[in-house]
Amino acid sequence: MADIKDPENTVLIELKDGTVTIELLPDVAPQHVARMKELAREGAYDGVVFHRVIEGFMAQTGDVENGNADKGMNIRMAGTGGSDKPDLPAEFSRLPHDRGTLGAARSSNPNSANSQFFINFSDNHFLNGQYTVYGRVISGMEHVDKIARGEPPSSPDKMISVKVASDA
Repeated sequence: MADIKDPENTVLIELKDGTVTIELLPDVAPQHVARMKELAREGAYDGVVFHRVIEGFMAQTGDVENGNADKGMNIRMAGTGGSDKPDLPAEFSRLPHDRGTLGAARSSNPNSANSQFFINFSDNHFLNGQYTVYGRVISGMEHVDKIARGEPPSSPDKMISVKVASDA
């Protein structure tokens, strides 16, 4: 079990193999952290699939508009949407994209992040300064490592539930 220092800025993602605990970084990327907590509290991430999972690179999820298998969505469209909230401005920092860090997925426009995010499987320093880092896995990375691979995976894994630790 993770040593949670700040439950209000910690997210618990329930996967098929167990819980992934993510420490959010509000001092680094306050708008991205606020958005993740807002969507988690709305239950928007519950049931959303990992639609792009590349071995040795990252696992991407968070398309609340198109990626929810539990709501009967055509998950083949997952990865093309966001949420009904406005896009976020980039909050780039000097934090490296190391294994276990949480990054904001976006289009080629740096200010287009919305609800999608990825968890790095390895150190992906070529992303440094180009994608917002706003959290890090503090426990459960072994569960992230077991997420089905593919673009999209033939049988994608999903986030069973996403909760802010202070609400759990």
